[in-house]
Amino acid sequence: MKHFDVVVVGGGHAGCDAAHAAVRMGAKTALVTLTIGGIGVMSCNPAIGGLGKGHLVREIDALDGVMGRVADLAGIQFRLLNRRKGPAVQGPRAQADRKIYRESMLREMQNQPNLTILEGEATDFIMENNRVSGITLSDGSEVRSHAVVLTTGTFLRGVIHIGDISRPGGRMGDRPSVKLAERIDSFELPLGRLKTGTPPRLDARTIKWDLLEKQEGDEEPVMFSFLSKSPSARQVACAITHTNERTHDIIRENLDRSAMYGGHIEGVGPRYCPSIEDKIVRFADKTSHQVFLEPEGLDDNTVYPNGISTSLPEDVQDDYVRSIYALEDAKIIQPGYAIEYDYVDPRALDASLAVRTVPGLYLAGQINGTTGYEEAAAQGLVAGLNAALSAQSKDPHHFGRSDSYIGVMVDDLITRGVTEPYRMFTSRAEFRLSLRADNADQRLTPIGRALGLVNDNRYSHFDKKLDMLNSGRELLQSASFSPKEAEISGIKIKNDGVRRSAYQLLSTPDVSFDQLSVLVPEVNELDSEVREQLARDALYANYIDRQQRDVDAMRRDEAQVIPADFQFKGIEGLSNELQLKLENARPSNLAQAARVDGMTPAALTLLLAKLRQRQKMEKTA
Repeated sequence: MKHFDVVVVGGGHAGCDAAHAAVRMGAKTALVTLTIGGIGVMSCNPAIGGLGKGHLVREIDALDGVMGRVADLAGIQFRLLNRRKGPAVQGPRAQADRKIYRESMLREMQNQPNLTILEGEATDFIMENNRVSGITLSDGSEVRSHAVVLTTGTFLRGVIHIGDISRPGGRMGDRPSVKLAERIDSFELPLGRLKTGTPPRLDARTIKWDLLEKQEGDEEPVMFSFLSKSPSARQVACAITHTNERTHDIIRENLDRSAMYGGHIEGVGPRYCPSIEDKIVRFADKTSHQVFLEPEGLDDNTVYPNGISTSLPEDVQDDYVRSIYALEDAKIIQPGYAIEYDYVDPRALDASLAVRTVPGLYLAGQINGTTGYEEAAAQGLVAGLNAALSAQSKDPHHFGRSDSYIGVMVDDLITRGVTEPYRMFTSRAEFRLSLRADNADQRLTPIGRALGLVNDNRYSHFDKKLDMLNSGRELLQSASFSPKEAEISGIKIKNDGVRRSAYQLLSTPDVSFDQLSVLVPEVNELDSEVREQLARDALYANYIDRQQRDVDAMRRDEAQVIPADFQFKGIEGLSNELQLKLENARPSNLAQAARVDGMTPAALTLLLAKLRQRQKMEKTA
């Protein structure tokens, strides 16, 4: 029998960052996976990042997580999305080589001295005093631990659908997890079914690349990790084609043969990543849709046609693919498919991603109703960190909406639940001006260091950068200029006689460091990365100052803790419906209660009064 502090079940994106986080916290950790070769597999799109998602990867990296560094090693094309818009909504994205990503992730896991990788299928939990104290494997062996992090992805009672053919599967080529799903049933947790899908994979040698519009990567790649400087893999171009009316006709004529429209699937799919059938039905007025042809690797002839995921039969897939420009001779290597799986309503979790009613059990990834590698890895970090803290008898750490996209995601999940697979967007963050991808290290690396997540090398690198930023900011704030003096360098501002610091001038649109150098020559000595960061910080400085009042108000509400045994039922003035919603959501503080559907300012005031009344009674008792 083996004993660990933390056991992580599942070697996908959530599992890898969960195990890595637990190890960094000093916990003796086991990562249990069906096969070692399955660690770090990119089951769907061979890409990392994007809008909102790129922010999550940067935050994982700022906390010394693994996804960003591995994505940088595997990146074969880097693009900063929304480059023409402000830094707050820009998102780094990388096309990845599947093989390099998987091998690099496996190497990261194998090189962790306090991490043991175990091959096997988890089929049951060891229970002691109504607490999860380990797992049982299919061969009957036991792995004991203080806490278990479950990251099952799409494997819980997974079913693969291709047309009217359905078969059990966690993903193509892998069997589902049924016994563990049946064991979870015994916990009486709120469960549901979701679905996701993939497009058919194409043979690159059968595509007419010379006819297609190329999509090159950025000339100056923006990396995910704050420790990375430049790509290490050879860079390639993607290509763009489009569906057409013939494509749409083929799909319309066969909608009844689609697993989704044929009634074979009960799970809800992601609204923001619809299948090609969904697009044809929902956007019937559109005569074409973009298809991005994305290479899956440098020495791999497989191409991922992003934009045409499907659950249609193989013969229909073949017909509609060949109706697309430059794909007339395309050969399908693997058909597209939909996969349906169990998930746990995340409102059953607290902010540490622990199951409220099952001590010792943490959930991360698609089991919580999310979609995407990035969302999974971020949850893995949260669950792994808190499982390790629990094993060390320390208080959990909760990420807030005002300090990270990680906090936004966790709070969304545990207070609002999901009605479809959850995907991160910048629009979900009310404080996105301060929660930028570029400043994730300034926001989170000190927090990670205090927790024990961030190693000496990472913190030393950050500390040097912070010193340079502080010195540069002090330099810019110490020198002030009149409008006439500013005009000497070509900076035009309102001629109001008010002196402005160089930092304030930098916050003016279209003002560059080249112009400032005329006024403050010392800025030429600043590192280019530091100059860019200072420019972004200055651009948002005034807005963030105004936003800080809202941040402070939210933090006050987060500090108003709602006891775990607080009774929402019976509070006079609250509707029965709202009482029931609060009982189901079990918010842990006033800020979370404010986000429960149907909550009004009057109801929130009433709730606060009841909380303060209880506090007074406890003090006098």
